[in-house]
Amino acid sequence: MAIEKGLYAAPVGLEAAAIEQEMPELEIEIEDPEAVEIGIDGQPILRIEKEDEEEGSFDENLAEKLPESVLTELAGDLIGEYDDDVGSRKDWIQTYVDGLELLGMQIEERAEPWEGACGVYHPLLSEALVKFQAETVMSTLPASGPVKTQIIGKETAEKKDAAERVEDDMNYRITDVMVEYRNEHERMCWGLGLSGNAFKKVYFDPGLNREVSIFVPAEDVVVPYGASNLETADRVTHVMRKTENELIRLQVAGFYRDVELQTPAKETNDIQRRKDEDAGFSGIKDDRYQLLEMQVELDLPGFEDVDPETGEPTGIALPYVVTLEKASGEVLAIRRNYEEADELKQPRQHIVQYTYIPNDSGPYGYGLIHLIGGFTKGATSILRQLVDAGT
Repeated sequence: MAIEKGLYAAPVGLEAAAIEQEMPELEIEIEDPEAVEIGIDGQPILRIEKEDEEEGSFDENLAEKLPESVLTELAGDLIGEYDDDVGSRKDWIQTYVDGLELLGMQIEERAEPWEGACGVYHPLLSEALVKFQAETVMSTLPASGPVKTQIIGKETAEKKDAAERVEDDMNYRITDVMVEYRNEHERMCWGLGLSGNAFKKVYFDPGLNREVSIFVPAEDVVVPYGASNLETADRVTHVMRKTENELIRLQVAGFYRDVELQTPAKETNDIQRRKDEDAGFSGIKDDRYQLLEMQVELDLPGFEDVDPETGEPTGIALPYVVTLEKASGEVLAIRRNYEEADELKQPRQHIVQYTYIPNDSGPYGYGLIHLIGGFTKGATSILRQLVDAGT
């Protein structure tokens, strides 16, 4: 195919015919279906290659390409490591459960030492927790907005205008667009003061087509024993619960692998069971699937780290996010957890940790349960004895 006329109008003052005579013939030749070549007088000047459809994108679900045998072995190893991580923090869980009881959220009907004995709890722990939450929320979510900008270096009019635009835009998104932010932040402050640990997961939700920031309770973030923080931990597991419809939506969208799952197992932990009792709920009707989203480093067959000079595998494990359904052991997704342009392949952090008082022997900090839980228990015992003695 030849284009006989110029692509643009002739400059003013020149004859159009002269321009057409001097303009070389522009030809577009299609030599093969995989590429398009554009040339002038038979000389190629541009070649547009057709993108290889077989080569997947960087953010693709690698579980779709791995053999089923590899996925089964991987799921068994990861679930075993997760169970070990949960077992290593059983003492921390027991302390948490005992502290939840001291809040006195549930009216206790006692029959010992006699029927109708006093069952009140001293409000020492609950008062301290409510005060901490109220003051923290007021400080971190002021009326002017939670985001404040700071200009680094010499301040100019352009930098000041840009800083104001960024501040206004982020405050608008947090307070108006991200409608869940304030409620999730208040829940985070309550969990932080109570257990000494709180987590937020910040990510882009394809269903809402925007960023979200949700609170994750400390019991739903499992870190192995010996890790000092999330950045240096060998693996970080976020325990998620999703309904059957939510899972189907994600599978249809291509986010999770399209596999058939069995009926979800009604599994809970001591902390959640105690929280349900305090709130007056029962977990026997919980029909949600329990998903384990694990940030781990793996050396996957077929996706090994390669030396750029020799082209040989280095044996270095790379960061991945592996999502699996715990009851069936089905791997739903495996995705790379580092930036495509990052030569060091450093893991991305999706979970932000907040600590009340740091603990020098592990990733979980100390909260009001640890600080004044013993005093609350003693004050409760004395208060009950005084009331019973006067009855």
